[in-house]
Amino acid sequence: MIPARLESTVFGIYGTHALRLADRHGVFTHLSRHGPATASAIAADLGLDAETLERLMLLLKVLGLLEEAGGGRYGLPAAVTAFLVPDADRYLGGFVDHLVTDASRQLELLDEYLRRGKEVVDAGMPDAFTRIYRDGPSTERFMAAMWQLSHHASGRLADLADLGSVTRLIDVGGACGPFAIAALRRNPTLRATVFDLPEVEPFLKARRREYGLEGRLAFRAGDFFRDPLPQGDCVAFGYILSDWTDAACRELVRSAFEACVPGGRILVMERLFADDRSGPIGAAVMNLSMHVETQGRHRSAREYIELLESAGFAECEVRRTDGDKHLVMARRPA
Repeated sequence: MIPARLESTVFGIYGTHALRLADRHGVFTHLSRHGPATASAIAADLGLDAETLERLMLLLKVLGLLEEAGGGRYGLPAAVTAFLVPDADRYLGGFVDHLVTDASRQLELLDEYLRRGKEVVDAGMPDAFTRIYRDGPSTERFMAAMWQLSHHASGRLADLADLGSVTRLIDVGGACGPFAIAALRRNPTLRATVFDLPEVEPFLKARRREYGLEGRLAFRAGDFFRDPLPQGDCVAFGYILSDWTDAACRELVRSAFEACVPGGRILVMERLFADDRSGPIGAAVMNLSMHVETQGRHRSAREYIELLESAGFAECEVRRTDGDKHLVMARRPA
C-alpha cells in the first residue's frame, strides 16, 4: 500500500486537471444552482460527453470535492462551495487555470535549473512580468488569478491593518486592486493609489467602476525599480516581495521608506514560513513556484522584520489571519 501522502502526491496531477475541467465546463455552477444530479443529467444539460464526465466526477468524489447524494447523483459539499463556484468570494478557478495553463509549463525548467542553475538557464530569457504581460489573454488570466487569490483574504488583512487613521494608501504592485478596494470599502475617508505597470491600468479601472470607487481609487503607472513611489502615509506590498531576491527587496523597502511620510506605516502581506521552515505546505509550494515563475522566494516573519528594520522602519509587528496570508507591519519613525 502506497503511503497516503505519497499517493496523493503521485496522483495529484490528475486531480488538478479534473478540477480545472469541471470548473471550466460549468459542472460546479450547475450543482450549485440545481442541486445534486447524475453525471449523465449534467452532461445532457451542458452538452458534454457523459462517460468522460462520469469519470471526472468519480475522481472528484474520491478526492472529497464532490459527495455521494444517492441514486448515482453527485452533490457539492458545503465546505468547498465557496471555493469552486465562480460567483463565490473565495473562488479559486482562475488560480487553478493559471497553474495549469502558465505555471505548469514553467515547472519544466526545474530539471534544467537542477542541472545548470537558475541564473545560467534564465540568461537571455525575458523577465517574469514581460512573459506574464506578453499579450492580452495572458495578462487577463494573471489578473483573474491575483484577484481570486487575494480578494477574500484582503478583507481580513485590511481589518487587521486598522487603517482608520490613514489618509493615503499606496498599494505597490497592487494589480487590479483587491487590497486597495477592500481597504477603501472599510474606511470611507481613505484614498488609495495603485502603483503598477501600464498593462494593469485597464483591469484596475474595470474593478474601480465595478465597486463605484471613482474619485477615491487612482492608478499611477510606473516601474518600482526605476520610478519613485507616490507619497503616502501607508505603503502596502501585497504578495510582491516574494517575487524578488533579497537584494531587490531591500531596494523596494528602502523606496517605501522614502515614500512613507514620517510616522507612516508599511504593510507586507505574504504567506509566511515558520521560522524553522517546517511549513505550511502553501508556503513551500509557492516558494518552489516563485523559483520558476519569478526571481523570488517565500520568507518567515522574522526575515521580513529584519528586512524592514534594515531600511529604518521600527515598531515591527506580525498580525496573523486564520488563512494562509498574514500581515507584517512597521512604522517610519516620526
